[in-house]
Amino acid sequence: MTATSAPAHKASAGPATASGPLRHVLLHLVTPLLMCLGMGLAYMGAFVTPEPHDLPVAVVGSGEQTQALAQTVKDKAGDALDVRTVGSRAQAVDELRSMDISGAYIPDARTPEVIVATAGSDMSAMAVEKVFTPVAAGHGVPLKVTDVAATVDDDPTGQGLFFLLVAVSIGSYASVAALGAAGAGMRMRARAGLAVGVSFAVSLIGAALAGPVFHLAHQGLWGVWAMAWLYSAGILFIGVGLHTFLKRWTTLTMMILFVMLNFTSSGGLFRPELQNGFFGSLHAFWNGAGFVEGIRSHLYFGGHALGGHVWTLAVWLLAGLLITAIAALWERGRRHEPSAKSAKSAEAAASEEEMEESVAV
Repeated sequence: MTATSAPAHKASAGPATASGPLRHVLLHLVTPLLMCLGMGLAYMGAFVTPEPHDLPVAVVGSGEQTQALAQTVKDKAGDALDVRTVGSRAQAVDELRSMDISGAYIPDARTPEVIVATAGSDMSAMAVEKVFTPVAAGHGVPLKVTDVAATVDDDPTGQGLFFLLVAVSIGSYASVAALGAAGAGMRMRARAGLAVGVSFAVSLIGAALAGPVFHLAHQGLWGVWAMAWLYSAGILFIGVGLHTFLKRWTTLTMMILFVMLNFTSSGGLFRPELQNGFFGSLHAFWNGAGFVEGIRSHLYFGGHALGGHVWTLAVWLLAGLLITAIAALWERGRRHEPSAKSAKSAEAAASEEEMEESVAV
């Protein structure tokens, strides 16, 4: 009877045993499915239907006719435009080069002109042209378009800076998985040192891509490298510090912070005036916006407001250093716990490493 009962016992244990790996797989599938949902909501919410919102434009001139034209344009556009008047073409050019306006219209009976700065945003320049082309057509004359801050020929749309952001971001946040999981047995000081080294390597790759490879930066390459290092180091230190507390959820958190919310609010494709209020508001302080706008200012706008963008990157780096320091103190307090728990943690870290590398890299 014992011999016949043993197979029955094995058969009954089979489904229970099989449910363990299935539950394990399903649990790990939560992260990529949440990434799918988050990426869809972020990218489609930010990029699918760009509409002007208080896009700053100017009408050049003085007197009642200029004021009447500006008011007519404002009435037709509603909340889409923030219409103002400036006294001269030179003043309009100065405001374009300081990125206070996205374009300006100069009325003229024979050759009306709109001036734009495509280096600030090619999409914004196109929106300005779309607004004022019918105004000129109403007088039966063609519209002359003048670009006072054009991008380099190697980056005709000005979107190369956005793709540079993508490259540097991926190199940074993907490295967090390796430093956090594979380096889980190392002291925080060692992981922090590696973060410095990795950020240096990522920034050099970014500078090479921007300079000798794709020629986005025809001058000021050292400045591009410095901002790339600040940006990359901020991401890496935030990620290394968070990994101590979030473990396998670090990858999803990094994707939310530095892809879903970061790329969409950077201004690399659409300026905040062409986005909804949520992503437009993030543009004011998110690190991707600091990176893109800092390099844009450095390369094309004579360093206007560059200090503020550099401070944005520096604050994110300081936040990362603070999180890493807190994580180091927390790990130090747990270092003397029983060795059995340490062995269990090592086993969990090995499983986590496999999951993170397959999802993040």
